Formats: sequence, structure tokens, C-alpha cells
Amino acid sequence: MSTDLADLLGTQETAVLEFKREASDRNAIRKAICALANDLPGRGGGDLLIGVDDAGRPVGGIDTSDAAILKITDYRDQGQILDRPSMFVTLGRYQDEEVIRVRVNASHTPPVRFDNVAYVRPGPTTRRATRDDERVLSERRRSFEVPFDARPAFGGTLADLDLDLFRTEYLRQAVAPSVLEENHRPVEQQLASLRLADVDGTPTVLGLLLVGVDPTSRIPGGYVQFVRYEGIDLSGAVVDEQELRLNIIDVAERLETLLKGHLRTRLVEVNGFREEPHPNYPFEALREVAMNAIMHRNYESSNAPVRVAWFDDRIEVTNPGGPFGQVRADNFDRVNDYRNPSLAAAMKSLGYVNQFGRGIGRIRVSLARNGNPEPKFEVDEASWTVIVRSAS
Repeated sequence: MSTDLADLLGTQETAVLEFKREASDRNAIRKAICALANDLPGRGGGDLLIGVDDAGRPVGGIDTSDAAILKITDYRDQGQILDRPSMFVTLGRYQDEEVIRVRVNASHTPPVRFDNVAYVRPGPTTRRATRDDERVLSERRRSFEVPFDARPAFGGTLADLDLDLFRTEYLRQAVAPSVLEENHRPVEQQLASLRLADVDGTPTVLGLLLVGVDPTSRIPGGYVQFVRYEGIDLSGAVVDEQELRLNIIDVAERLETLLKGHLRTRLVEVNGFREEPHPNYPFEALREVAMNAIMHRNYESSNAPVRVAWFDDRIEVTNPGGPFGQVRADNFDRVNDYRNPSLAAAMKSLGYVNQFGRGIGRIRVSLARNGNPEPKFEVDEASWTVIVRSAS
């Protein structure tokens, strides 16, 4: 007989236990997930029970279908909670009534934000994090064994970061305007809160990649190599070759111009006398392939760049680093995991990624809509290549 959650977790809301009558208010659920992941009390995370009122009484009769559970999981995966926390959604019993239990593990890369605002539970209520709360969370991050993209780049200083780019491009995308107006924190604290620097002012790998003056000065493989060949193999003449040794914000801008400059458009008859222009590749698919390669590549142990090889009949995008975590060569189109979780969160804030785990599907849909063949994915232990063929 399974343990009643009332006996296991208690019947009163605490800093690590929150009740919700129902799951209809998705933003309230997201704020709760965010606050429990931030784990201000340092208890390892907490639980959200759906189907229990504020007084600790079970409501009864709530929707506990598979669809309802999947919907709650999707609240985390739709890209509004960053960094994406670890959590499990299961059914349980609370005082003999069926409820939904959302177990949220403490994040190792706090502060976690919902819609660019950090939330915490210092007691039995969820509220916005104060300036001091965020300082505590940022300092706590140092005690964890964090992913490579959140580690300090030792020997670096704030002079390695383009602080103007940080203020004008990233800060206002990653933090809600109301929070910026309230806090007026020095740039060192802002950088630390967003994982772009350590609390002592040392840039992190993420900071260098995102707003670094020259990321390759400390991350040798942190660049994109573009080569346009004449013909269909490497023996063809090189028409264009560029190395984009820039931070990701500047790379995205340069790549857009570069890729669009090599597209070719033809007119396709759609109805009678009406014709529509169709490119040989849909730009949105190329953008998705390139941004995913930058996001998922191995920056820690490979000095190879992300490579974009453009031939007359196809484009091959290769990034160093094979499947990571729970992803394997036989399930990569169904399962997602993140080698660089803080970088993924930053790219989501900037709009380079729309939703987590949807990139391959978006690529396929975009190519099919434009009349291109299915993309081909070549995955091994050391690298990942996406081959996109030209529309006929």
C-alpha cells in the first residue's frame, strides 16, 4: 500500500510544499516550479500538490488523466522557465483522494526564472526574489559541480566581456523590465545573477560565449566555420570561406546575412497565372540547424568549430560532441537532454530557440513545406551532422 502524501509531506504549506486546487492557472504552476527549483531554504527542492486547497484539504474529482499530467510537464518545457529544472509529475493519494504530485529538484544553476523573473519560497508563500535572495542563490551555485558552460573561465576578467552588448542586447531580454527598474544593481551582480560571471567577477564560459569580446581567446573551438564549395564534394573550388570568431549574439547576426546571401530563389506556379518565390532552402530550417549546433556542441574538450559546408546540392552542418545524457543515436528525435543548459536558457531568452526539444520537428516541417527532402542525421560518439538537401 503506497504511503499517503499527507503523512509523507504534511498537511500545511511550507517553504518546500505548495498546494493548488487545480492546474488551470498555468502561470501560478510555473511560478511554483520556479520557486521550488530555486530552493531558497536549501532542502533539495520541494513538492507541489495539485488537488489540495490552501487549508490542506483534498478537493477530489480533479483531472488525473495522462493528458493532464503531460500538460503540467509541458509547462516546464515550453521555454518560459529557465534554466530548465529537473522535475517528475506523478499521481498520488492525499487523504484518500487522488492528486497530482509535482516533485521539483533543486537547481544546480540558480537562480531559475519564469518569464525573466526569479521566484522563491522563503516560507509558505511564493514571491519574487529580492536582491539579497538572488545574491544567495548566485553564491550557492558555486558550491555545486556545475555544467561546463556555467563554470568560471579562470584567468578571465570583465574586460573579456562586451559590457555594452550585455546591457543593450542581453540584459533586457533576460530580465523583466520591472525587475531592472527595482534593483539598480551593479553590473557585476547582474552578470553573476545571469550566470555570465562568477560572484568574484570572473567570466563564465557562458559569458564568454554569449557576450565575449573574443570567445576563442579562452574557448578555442568557440567559433563557426563557413565554406561554400563549387560542386558537390570537397574537391570543388572554394567560393566563400569565413571564420566567425564572434560571440553568439554577433554570430547570429552575421550568419543570417551569410546564409541568406547564398540562398537562391525560383518562381513556382501555385495556381493558374500566380507564382510564388521558393528558395532552395527555407531560411528558418537553416537557422534552426545552425543554432542547435551552436547550442549542443561540446565546448569543453573539443577545439573544432561548428562547420557549415555548403555544396551545390546540399548543406552539411557538423558540430563536435555526440549524444549527451539520456540522448542516444536511436532516440535523438524523441528524447532531449542538454550538455550546455545555461547556454540553452540564454539562447531561449534571446529568441534563437523557441521551445526545448522541438528543433528537429521544426526542421522537418519547414523543409517539407518548402519541398525539400527529409533531412539526414548522422550521429556518432564524437560528432553530430545534419544534411539538408536542396529543393528540386
